[in-house]
Order: sequence, then structure tokens, then C-alpha cells
Amino acid sequence: MEAHGFTEPRFDAVRDCLAGVLDGQPGTGAAFAAWFDGRRVVDVWGGYADAARTRPWESASIVQPYSVSKPFAAVCVLHLAGQGRLDLDAPVQRYWPEFRAPATVRHVLAHQAGIVALAQPAPTAVFYDWDEMCRLLAAQEPEWEPGTAHGESAQFYGHLTGELVRRVDGRGPGEYLRAEICGPNDLDFQFGLGPADQARTVDLTGLDDGFRASLLEGKPPLFERAVMNPPGALDPAVVNGAAWRAAEIPAINGHGTARAVAGFYHALEEGRILSKAMLAEAITVHASGPDAIFGDDASWGLGFGLDGSDYGMGGIGGSYGGTNQAAGYTIGYVTGCAGTFGPLTTIENEFRRCLGLPPLE
Repeated sequence: MEAHGFTEPRFDAVRDCLAGVLDGQPGTGAAFAAWFDGRRVVDVWGGYADAARTRPWESASIVQPYSVSKPFAAVCVLHLAGQGRLDLDAPVQRYWPEFRAPATVRHVLAHQAGIVALAQPAPTAVFYDWDEMCRLLAAQEPEWEPGTAHGESAQFYGHLTGELVRRVDGRGPGEYLRAEICGPNDLDFQFGLGPADQARTVDLTGLDDGFRASLLEGKPPLFERAVMNPPGALDPAVVNGAAWRAAEIPAINGHGTARAVAGFYHALEEGRILSKAMLAEAITVHASGPDAIFGDDASWGLGFGLDGSDYGMGGIGGSYGGTNQAAGYTIGYVTGCAGTFGPLTTIENEFRRCLGLPPLE
């Protein structure tokens, strides 16, 4: 299948690599972008944008990359902290008095607050009601004493960070992200889509029973509670619907291009979003060890997953955005077809080969 877009000649093989990935990918397509040496060197895409495979993925197509969204939500809080409008070490209650858990803002950002699951079943419709979701989270007892453990708040991280933004600034996370982060940096990534943006959105495919069952394999008991209540986040009928796309669910339902994801990390590296000091604090390890939700060892900064010199975030289904500081590049990969991170690794290793770097394991 043909891949379209731009590559500097040195990276032409990356376009061919994406085309090979698309040949073996059912459902909708994917896109990859990268910055190196201060410039965008790859921006390629291909495949289909709809589940029926009749509409092509185009330059302006946007897709939901699940937890790749989380750093975009976290940066809104860090941006306010950098302005002196919010104290990272203050209790959440200073800004959100109804919040019950004895957590600090820093705990929230580093996935240490313990607000990862709702005690009672909630309907899918609560995703579309910001105030009600925040009311439930504020009343929730933490799964552990904040600061003593860590676990990714898979569905609720964006409400926890976003309500802090709203309480401090008055604007919700979607508006704040557009006005203060993505708009000034020409990044096509957002929370809460209007009709025009919904028309260019890629359908998510591959979210079938087999995929959902595979996610549960080997996970701690808390995983199912944290990811499946409220239900719907892994249901194609929900996530491809207008109500879901219009809602702000910043932990998982940002929508954007690979170009925007790679550009976000490049802008961070250039100091155009956060100060160098604030970014350094955000990508310092705040928590490490077994993740209480996913079970695997994980290291968290303030909104970013950390792995050696890499910082960024992957999403269920295989999308990823991040920076390799040692090699000096930033990448974004977004896919409409849920699967593993294998395709990303294949493409990133081809990119690394073009740079003369050894492959990732």
C-alpha cells in the first residue's frame, strides 16, 4: 500500500517502511513524523480513514491515539505552574476543595494519587458529563495512600489534571490547550471536536473481543476496574461516535496528526512550551517500579513515561509520541488500527538505521 507525504532524501526508506506496515494492517491506516537536527525530516501517512476502507487517510486526517493524549493534558498544568499560578506541591484541595484524596498536584501528575478506578459502576454517558465525572472522582477514596505507590490513571488522568486547570484558570483543558499550547505552536491536536474536525477523523478499528481480551492477559485485578468502568473506551461504536469525539476526555480522547505529536515534543525540546527548568523537572523520575494498573515496571515523571533518555507516552492500540534525547530526535506515530507496538518499533528502527543508529530491542 502506498504511503504519502514528505521525507528528506536521507529518510526515503522510512516512507517505504510505513508502506510495508500498511500492507499488513487491516482496518484503517497510520502516520509517522519525526524531527531531527532542528527540522521536520519525516511526515508520512497512508491507508484508509474509515472502517469501510473507502476514504483515504490524508494529510489533515486526525485520529485518537489513546494515552498519547496524557502529556498534552499534563503540560497544561505544568504551564500554569511555570507561570506561578499553581503550586505543584500544594494539596489538590487548595484548588479543588471537594477533592477527597489527600494528594498533591505533583502526586496527580506522577500517577501517584491513587484515583484510578470508580468504586461503583458508572454508565458510558458519564464520559460526556464533565461535572459529573469530576464529582465522582472528587468523592472517590484512593486505591493507595497518595505518594506511596503509582499506577496509571488510565481513564481519569485528564479529568484530574483538567479540573485543576479549570479551577485555576477558568478555561477547560480543551480551550486551554488550544489557546496556550497547540495554537501558538501550530499543532493540530485537540480535545473536543466540532463538526468540521469530526469530518476528518479516522475511524478506530481492531477494537474487537480478541483485542480486549488480550489487554487483560497478565494484568493485575485493578486493571479491569480502571479501564472498563465506565464502559465504552474500547468499544468502536462508542469511540467512533459523535458524542465521544465531541467530549473532552483528555486521558485518552485527544485527536491529532502524527505531525502534531512529533511537533509537540520538538517544541518542548526547544523550550517553546515549558521553560527548560520546568521540562527538566517534568522528565525527572518521580515514581518507579511495578505499575499498580498495568503490572509492568514503569517510571513516571510529571505526565511523561520515562525510559532512560527517552520521555513520552504510548497509547493502547500502538500509537506513541516522544523524545530520544540521546539521539536528538522526536517522533509521533498514530494508528487507526489497534494492535501492538510492533509496527512502531519497525518504523522507528528504520528511522534509526537512516541515522546510523543501532536498532531498538
